[in-house]
Amino acid sequence: MAVVVKYVVERSGVERMTFTTKKEADAYDKMLDIAESLEVMLEKVDVPLSEQQIESLALEIAKSKDDFINVLKGAKDTSTKPVTKSKKDSEKVTDIKSTA
Repeated sequence: MAVVVKYVVERSGVERMTFTTKKEADAYDKMLDIAESLEVMLEKVDVPLSEQQIESLALEIAKSKDDFINVLKGAKDTSTKPVTKSKKDSEKVTDIKSTA
């Protein structure tokens, strides 16, 4: 029998993702913290956005925070490569929705 260690990121009592390393789980948790802060900020803008749009936009900005930081600092070259997950990455992460 094998022992498997899993790190589960949970928000408001809901399991969001499961990781095989603490480092990955901590990084995902930090990204969710950033997304929550962005949601508060986006709720204050004068553009009418639904709650779902605010949540989705905040999460996408948080995922690409380094690119956004560079743009806000005035970086001229904003071209980025599309983010693609390698097979190795997908082996480390289990989407909770797909297992339910």
